[in-house]
Amino acid sequence: MNWITKFIKPKIKSLFEKKSSKSEENLWTTCICKNLIYKEDLLSNFKCCPKCGAHHKLDCKERFDIFFDNKEYEIIKTPLPKDDPLKFQDNKKYTDRLKSARKVTKQDDAVLIAKGKVKNIEVVVGAQDFRFIGGSFGAASGEAFIAGVQQSIENNIPFIFFSCSGGQRMMESSIALMQMSRTTLAVNELKKKNIPYIVILTNPTTGGVTASWAMLGDILIAEPKATIGFAGRRVIQDTVRETLPEEFQTAEYVKEHGGIDLVIERKYLNSTIGSLLNVLLKKAEAQVKDESSNVTVDQSLQSAS
Repeated sequence: MNWITKFIKPKIKSLFEKKSSKSEENLWTTCICKNLIYKEDLLSNFKCCPKCGAHHKLDCKERFDIFFDNKEYEIIKTPLPKDDPLKFQDNKKYTDRLKSARKVTKQDDAVLIAKGKVKNIEVVVGAQDFRFIGGSFGAASGEAFIAGVQQSIENNIPFIFFSCSGGQRMMESSIALMQMSRTTLAVNELKKKNIPYIVILTNPTTGGVTASWAMLGDILIAEPKATIGFAGRRVIQDTVRETLPEEFQTAEYVKEHGGIDLVIERKYLNSTIGSLLNVLLKKAEAQVKDESSNVTVDQSLQSAS
C-alpha cells in the first residue's frame, strides 16, 4: 500500500484514480466531530476519536479484546429461548429481524458472556452489541445475564457488565419486561454472596435496562459523553414543559447529580476496575470473616447458657 492509498482522503484520491475499490473506500470513517479518521488510527486508539475523544461503539468481542488481560477469555455458552413466542410483526417479521441481526453480529442475541482475567483477577464479563436490534433486552438477553450471574456465583468471582441498549425489546412485550425483575433478583443473589458487581454504562444506556440491573452495581462507571437515562429527552421536555440543559442525560451530568460514581475513559477501564476489584474483594473477604466470627460468638453464648 503506497502513501497515496494510505493517507490521501477518498475525495482527494479520486483525482488520482478513476475508480476506487470497495476496500479502499472503507479505509476511512467519519466521527461525530465531522472529521475524517483513518480506521486503523481509530482501532489503535480503542475506537476513540484521536481528535475529539468521542467513544465509538464496540461490538462484544472488540469490548472483550480491549478489557481482558492479553485478550485472553472464554466465551460462555448461554441458553437460547424459542424465537418469537408472540408471533410479532410490524412492517417486518420479528423472526426476519432476528435473522438479519444474527447475520450482522454473528451472535445469537444482543448479550455475550465471557470469563477471563482483569489485572490477574478472574472475572465474568457481559456485554451488549447495539447492532443487535439496538441492544434491546429480551428473553435471550435475560437468560444470558442470569447465566453470567450463575457462573460468577459458582466460581465466587466478580461479575462485570457493559451496558449498551435502548431498553427492553418491544417485539417481546411483557416477556421482555419480565426480564427487569428476573435480572434484579439475580443481582440480589450476587449481593447475598458478597460478590462484587460492577456496571460500565456505555452509549446509550436507556429504558428498561436503566430501570433495572444497569443501575444496581456496587460501583457504576460510565464512558465519557455516554447517554444515560430512562425516558428520552424530548419526552421529558414535553412532560415538564421546560428547556433542559444541553448536557442533560450525559455521563458527566448524571455523575454531577449523584447518579453514577465515575466517568472513565475506555483505555483506563482495565486498570481502574482491576484496582477497584482489589479493594472490593478485600472488603468482601473481611465481611465474610466478620460474619463467621459473629456466628462463633453466638454459638459460644448459646453453649454457655
